[in-house]
Amino acid sequence: MLSISSVSLSDARRVIEAGEAKAAELGQPSNIAVVDEGGNLVAHVRMDGAWRGSVDISINKAFTARAFDIATADLAESAQPGQQFYGINASNHGRVMVFAGGIPLQADGTVVGAVGVSGGTGEQDQAVAEAAAAAL
Repeated sequence: MLSISSVSLSDARRVIEAGEAKAAELGQPSNIAVVDEGGNLVAHVRMDGAWRGSVDISINKAFTARAFDIATADLAESAQPGQQFYGINASNHGRVMVFAGGIPLQADGTVVGAVGVSGGTGEQDQAVAEAAAAAL
């Protein structure tokens, strides 16, 4: 039986705190967003010095990871020209992000939400998202 069916605010705060710690370790202020099982925003933080333009990107990375239950970095591989999901980034009113930093959040093998990170390089965003997801 699942003990978590969706990410709670408490869960989101824990995920964000872990992401903030990793971003600070990397020296890269980030935007970190957490969505619930329906892809709805639960919590977001823009660390001091993080790009304002990345607020929406972090939220949309989390949305994408939940909408397709796949890490955005993995979706990006299938979204390249000639691949099966080429053009997917234009779907969902342009909310689909196809670069690293979005990861589904799982509890007991079930997706219960997602985290999205934006503000650094793809590698930095992915590292922060992985650290954040591990906190759930």
